[in-house]
Amino acid sequence: MQVTPQCVVALTWTLKDTLGDELDVLSEPVEFLVGGDDLLARIEEALQGHDPGDRLDLHLEPEDAFGDYDDQLVFLEARALFPAELEEGMTFEGLPPGTNPQAPRDRLFTVTEIYPEHVVLDGNHPLAGIALRLHLKVEGVREATEEEIGRGSAGTGFFRVQGA
Repeated sequence: MQVTPQCVVALTWTLKDTLGDELDVLSEPVEFLVGGDDLLARIEEALQGHDPGDRLDLHLEPEDAFGDYDDQLVFLEARALFPAELEEGMTFEGLPPGTNPQAPRDRLFTVTEIYPEHVVLDGNHPLAGIALRLHLKVEGVREATEEEIGRGSAGTGFFRVQGA
């Protein structure tokens, strides 16, 4: 079966930046719904018509991947608004009450720095602003179930883009 809209594709990949540094390696196949919310549009387009065993090399500019870095999505918030057990790299879906009302509430924020009185939170995707090189292999293709089509996902959201 070839990759078509509303199918599930099993992929493995190596994701690198333009300097060749590895950002992610997926050696065991993971399933993604084509035509749902699991994959970036540019990846879905490239996969169309491919068969299991096919390999693709893609170059994704930020606008085709996770967008440009937006410094308006970086917030400095009071340390007291966050749990005592706070570490850099922790993520929060939305920000707690008392934080900047201008901060989008539908974003995933990553703690990037912790100071005694403040916390720096970044609502950009970790790969925002980065051009990517993706070497992927189609490991399998199957028809999507009605449930997968209904929820718009095969359950994996590595390439899912956050709401803006």
